[in-house]
Amino acid sequence: MLVANNWQDYELLDMGNGEKLERWGNYILRRPDPQVIWPASCGKELWQKADAVYHRSESGGGKWEYKKQLPKNWKIKYNDLTFVIEPTGFKHTGLFPEQAVNWDWMSSKINSCVDKKIKVLNLFAYTGGATVACTEAGAEVCHVDASKGMVAWAKDNIQASKLADRPARFLVDDCLKFIKREQRRENKYDAIIMDPPSYGRGPGGEIWKIEEALFSFLEESVKILSDKPLFVLVNSYTTGFSPVVIENMLKLTIGKKFGGKVSSGEVGLTASKSGIVLPCGIYARWERK
Repeated sequence: MLVANNWQDYELLDMGNGEKLERWGNYILRRPDPQVIWPASCGKELWQKADAVYHRSESGGGKWEYKKQLPKNWKIKYNDLTFVIEPTGFKHTGLFPEQAVNWDWMSSKINSCVDKKIKVLNLFAYTGGATVACTEAGAEVCHVDASKGMVAWAKDNIQASKLADRPARFLVDDCLKFIKREQRRENKYDAIIMDPPSYGRGPGGEIWKIEEALFSFLEESVKILSDKPLFVLVNSYTTGFSPVVIENMLKLTIGKKFGGKVSSGEVGLTASKSGIVLPCGIYARWERK
């Protein structure tokens, strides 16, 4: 497991009884996490310091209970990257801090290429954590997501990181349709990142089911990679998926054409009060040898 332990502005304080307690900059949030099926390590005194608590609704969704007035959004930093944090109605904050391990890996890959400008395509790109990291590392990034609101948030993150003058473009589009158009245009990318949802709809109502669509999606992605691609990263939060499932898909698509090395595993966060690691998702990486 890769554990994101280099944060200063984010801290997983404790977890237990289906919840996690996190510090996001100066504010402490308490959110549900169904994987946390063990008791909390710390007592009620720490948990009562939460500035906001997210309560799930029996009918689906949920809402925040604010213990004190918080700003609509605020900023946190990871090294030279800055992100806008905002509690949303679906419990998220706009950032997955465990992904810092992948930001570091991608940045090192991009920085190792001193002889050319690396073109990166970020698909299902959400609020653009990877977009910001790759842009800061010197890549030319194309950010694609079906949600207009998430793309706008990604632009805010680029501006917050003072990277607005860098070559990054942002598109609201169905990712598969975008890839097909790039094939026709004969556009190529040196690296592809994707964080496909378990289930989703494109801006035109297109239905996505990861177990049915991911393999063919990877097959299409191969066609827009450059002659000597640098890396491909697939993240997933789909419950029940083994990392090896995605690793096998990369071997049978990207690896079949380009050789290289494929690896996979979990990403996680360490609770600062107990030292227990919270699994937060899976990844698979292909990289050029």
